[in-house]
Amino acid sequence: MKFSSEKVAFGRHETFALRYSWLSKGFHALQDKPTVFDDDDSVVDLGVGRNMVSAIRYWLRASQLITPQKPDEATSIGSFIFDSETGQDPYIEDEATIWLIHWLLVTNSNMATSLFWFFNKFHKPEFTSEELQTALADFIDDQVVEKKRPSASTVKKDALLLPRMYAQSKGNGRTPLEEALDSPLSLLGLVTQSTGSKSYQFKPMARPNLATGIFSFAASQLMQEYNVTAIPIEDLMYSRNDYAALGSVFRLTEADLITKLELMVNYLPGYFVIRETAGIHQLYQTKKIDPVMYLEKHYMDLEKGEAA
Repeated sequence: MKFSSEKVAFGRHETFALRYSWLSKGFHALQDKPTVFDDDDSVVDLGVGRNMVSAIRYWLRASQLITPQKPDEATSIGSFIFDSETGQDPYIEDEATIWLIHWLLVTNSNMATSLFWFFNKFHKPEFTSEELQTALADFIDDQVVEKKRPSASTVKKDALLLPRMYAQSKGNGRTPLEEALDSPLSLLGLVTQSTGSKSYQFKPMARPNLATGIFSFAASQLMQEYNVTAIPIEDLMYSRNDYAALGSVFRLTEADLITKLELMVNYLPGYFVIRETAGIHQLYQTKKIDPVMYLEKHYMDLEKGEAA
């Protein structure tokens, strides 16, 4: 969750953006056959080409649903969501699961460095693909150790992939159907393509569709990562000291961040409070909590028809 100049990864997606069925398909295939990504018949098992097999494995790793190295095994959060028998949302039917995947992906600076940078370090409210590529290249030159820097062509591929992942495609008759299928992350509305323009909008705004349980999981996980029991709300809004930030990752306005923190305090009472100390508003953790408890409550409420 904290960026390290020596622990980075670029271009491992084989130029393929995450597609809607890939996480479920790949996770369930791995459950059925632990060696699926290395077997000669993996293209048959997964029903995709060889490069796509590598891409599916990469996106599962980058989303923290399976372990980052061999042997490929489900993580606890991967099993919690995607287990074919006990998973809470094994086929991504709840939009909240997409928000969760977004958080897990964008905070994984070691395996999805460009995505971490895009949401936590790049703050232009409007940009073109060329501007994005230049800014990413500048970040890599400034912040990544020389031996870990990717080639210019890899930087370009990563920069082109970012809006493809998050902006809904405009689709035209010349676009192959498979390429026109939007990434599930495009449903979140975090990036939009300007009408009649090659530029993209990337503005903070209220996110009413971001479920309180998912936001609370992210906030408590971030507190756990900082290893603190109190943190200024400003540090939750903007990336500080190379950590991810709630406001940046979810593209929230300051007002909506505070609203969501207030909802979090009441969602599972007794664990967090908001206080003002020496003129600084801070989020305080009053009792230890496993962040997964917020996810458990969300999916339990969803089953009851009560999820917010």
